[in-house]
Amino acid sequence: MEIALDPAFIHGILAQEHASAREDLRALGALPALELAQHRHDLRIAAAPDVGTLACCAGCTWCCYFTVDVRAMEVFRILDFTARSFTPEEQERIYAEARANAAALRNLDENARMSRNVKCPFLSQGRCTIYSVRPQSCRNYHATNVAGCQQSYDDPGNAEIDPDFAPYVYQAGVAHVEAFSSAMREAGYDGSAYELNCALDAALSDPDSRRRFESKQQPFGGLAGEEVPLEFDDL
Repeated sequence: MEIALDPAFIHGILAQEHASAREDLRALGALPALELAQHRHDLRIAAAPDVGTLACCAGCTWCCYFTVDVRAMEVFRILDFTARSFTPEEQERIYAEARANAAALRNLDENARMSRNVKCPFLSQGRCTIYSVRPQSCRNYHATNVAGCQQSYDDPGNAEIDPDFAPYVYQAGVAHVEAFSSAMREAGYDGSAYELNCALDAALSDPDSRRRFESKQQPFGGLAGEEVPLEFDDL
């Protein structure tokens, strides 16, 4: 889907979020800064002028089977939330599902991952059980017509399917994430993108991964991340 960009709208979010994120990272550290950024992220999406055109609603879960990229700090925030919010039995079920997904996805390239459906381990009874700490990728996935999302689910190998998005919601979300990501990299933190299940498995398998991340080292030994190009970098 091609959309007309609004440079002034994008520039405003890039400048505001970069300044806020840079100060939060300096003063508070990575995970508290991420929590504040995620709150601002939700507010920016909600304030987008075309947010009312979205078809997304509770109980719609087609996108919960699509591949999800996460940053390391998002993984640690999710694990903290899981430890606080779920029983040991629930945690074991979630972690076992994440590990099974990771085993199925670990050796696939990005194109192969995107061409298959894998249920998110945090999807339960038709709802996201970590909604308040869901990754930035999930916060930015919106559509104005659920038929396109269902079509992508039914035919995951078809790269020609192009769901309809709300232009301002899209620009608000992407600009926010890119500004926060830039501030994070400038602060020295790992800004690579990892597949959600593989990153969860890596963090659970190696408790020292959090210390490495907080020390501004590569957190997941043996798990290579990918640099995500900034879509609005040329603006």
